[in-house]
Amino acid sequence: MSINLVKHAPPHDEPSALLRLLSAAFYAASSFVIVIVNKVVLTYYRFPSYMFLGIGQMATTIIILYAAKMNQNIHFQDFDRSILYKIFPLPLLYVGNHITGLASTKKLSLPMFTVLRKFTILMTMILESRILRKSFSVNLICSVLAIVFGALVAASSDLAFDLEGYTFILLNDVCTAASGVYTKKKVGVEGLGKYGVLFYNACIIVIPTLLASSYTGDLKKVISFELWLSFAFTFYFLISCIMGFILMYSIVLCSHYNSALTTTVIGAIKNVAVAYIGMFVGGDYIFSWINFIGLNICMLGGLVYSYLTFRSSSAAEKCDERGAQAYKNIESPAEPNEQQEKQLVVV
Repeated sequence: MSINLVKHAPPHDEPSALLRLLSAAFYAASSFVIVIVNKVVLTYYRFPSYMFLGIGQMATTIIILYAAKMNQNIHFQDFDRSILYKIFPLPLLYVGNHITGLASTKKLSLPMFTVLRKFTILMTMILESRILRKSFSVNLICSVLAIVFGALVAASSDLAFDLEGYTFILLNDVCTAASGVYTKKKVGVEGLGKYGVLFYNACIIVIPTLLASSYTGDLKKVISFELWLSFAFTFYFLISCIMGFILMYSIVLCSHYNSALTTTVIGAIKNVAVAYIGMFVGGDYIFSWINFIGLNICMLGGLVYSYLTFRSSSAAEKCDERGAQAYKNIESPAEPNEQQEKQLVVV
């Protein structure tokens, strides 16, 4: 019975416009909130260890996904000896992305954090062309170069220049780009699914990261941190841990109901809000006209990039829909109508 249902299902079961809108808004809100909350925890409350905050987010991810799996809300492969081989090098990239992202959030102002994160687009483009053998149009390449140019202009006049912060953010860009490309390459082939990759990445790296935190003395600083009894700090810390999981879930949801491309568009638009609101939140942004102009060039380039990508993807999706409809017509030729059936009976 189920086989027949699958066989006769339409090629494209399009979700409603409301689901698309809500999932996109959910991702935009999650992505925005986690940057702000992390900034509050690490900068405003001066939490001493971005590494331990990452551990909290990993632990929360493990707990939520395991509980969901036990309740059969989600499904992914059970652990076996092949897991490590299947997802490598994703755990290394995941922990690198997590730690460098939190470190750069602590060291940089939100506008500069947002601008320098734009280098991820260029790095992703390079890695996709190398690893996934993808090609890109001239207009798309030019828009990416505009993003990089705007980022360089903004960074050239950053009055709060922090070499350590810049190093962390560029490493974060590399880890993010590599993680995205390798996830796309491995998840579909190995069959773990996004939930499985997320769960096992967190499981594999949470213990080594905790040991590293203890070795570097971060764990001791965390234990002696004086604001653990503060309700406000504890609230923001727990929200940050939960948001670490929610962000990943919202990306999956938005990509499911829309596309990975729409997720990219929403992320770029969200970055505009983060950059400008970051001028007032965090208290570590030093205004200069060159920096401000660079921010605007970078954000404009990001929107142009998103528009070009969305437009090309929309055209491809329409082409695919027409092809699927044509295939459906071939597979299911028009059945004779009632009048034709009567004529056949008479003959």
